[in-house]
Amino acid sequence: MYNNLFLTVTNETLKQYTKNTFLNKFLNKFDFDEILWSLTTEVISIILISILFFIITESGRKIINHLFKKYQYKLNESNSDNKIDNSKIMIQRRNKTIYTLTQNAFHYLVIFFWLYSILSIIGIPVGTLIAGAGIFSLAIGLGAQGFVGDIVSGFFILFEHQIDVGEHVIINSTNGIVDAIGLRTTQIRSSNGTLNFIPNRNITTISNLSRGNISTLVNIRIMPDSPIKEIEDIMNQVNEQKKGTNANVVGDPLIFGTVYLDDGSLAIQVVITARSGTESKIQADYLADYLKALTNAGIVLPMSPQTVEVPQKPKKKPDSNPITITNPLQNK
Repeated sequence: MYNNLFLTVTNETLKQYTKNTFLNKFLNKFDFDEILWSLTTEVISIILISILFFIITESGRKIINHLFKKYQYKLNESNSDNKIDNSKIMIQRRNKTIYTLTQNAFHYLVIFFWLYSILSIIGIPVGTLIAGAGIFSLAIGLGAQGFVGDIVSGFFILFEHQIDVGEHVIINSTNGIVDAIGLRTTQIRSSNGTLNFIPNRNITTISNLSRGNISTLVNIRIMPDSPIKEIEDIMNQVNEQKKGTNANVVGDPLIFGTVYLDDGSLAIQVVITARSGTESKIQADYLADYLKALTNAGIVLPMSPQTVEVPQKPKKKPDSNPITITNPLQNK
């Protein structure tokens, strides 16, 4: 009632103080009561529909989270005997992957219907626009090529089971653990904590380091005059002592012997095969035990890399008595 009275007074005031006949006719064409009523109704409808979709979003997330956590809990219970089972680990990672993808798809679905509802409330015929937008729809289609490419690429990554959440991968040149797989992007967390967002369409090369066993190298730098045989014997003793103590070590460590490293220093190299995801910890563990045993045995190791020149292939010495051939024509 007060709103109607205020608008009536406003209209009359505008008419009274405006002497321009054209402006009066122009203002009389607008029904401010109807405009205010429509605007208020649309704003209230948008607020109510936004609250409704917020409730739907939170409820859907909780339901999805509850279902996947319940399934994950059953998987953890079945693996409570602390035995390493690669098949169960793969199922757990796959469960996390589907969980992140479901959350991502649900999020985009809710946003789509929320925008559709708001446009419908405002009075924009979304269906008509989509059906006959012409050049506008062509422009949107060209702009959405990247989005469609992301979805298609992400679908094939998941369909072909190339990666799962929690796996150690190298995507293009990014090295890290898969944090999430979405419809548009794949998230890789690097060892320093950086979260990398890679559009699915830009993924050209995937190196999955979590499928199968991984070989890791342990290098013990030595000096040129170090007792190599004694060092190798001590390292073999360490290998025997640690044999069977770590279930993540596959087979026995293999001592390659003395090798040249990239920096030109000498080292005794050991190859250890470990289960995927445990290679870094095993490498550090064996390196610490090797160094401890060598130090206790009184073996002196270099404090810093010592560059040693790689021996060159001997050059062929020239003949001391070369055979000379003279041209008989020169004497004439």
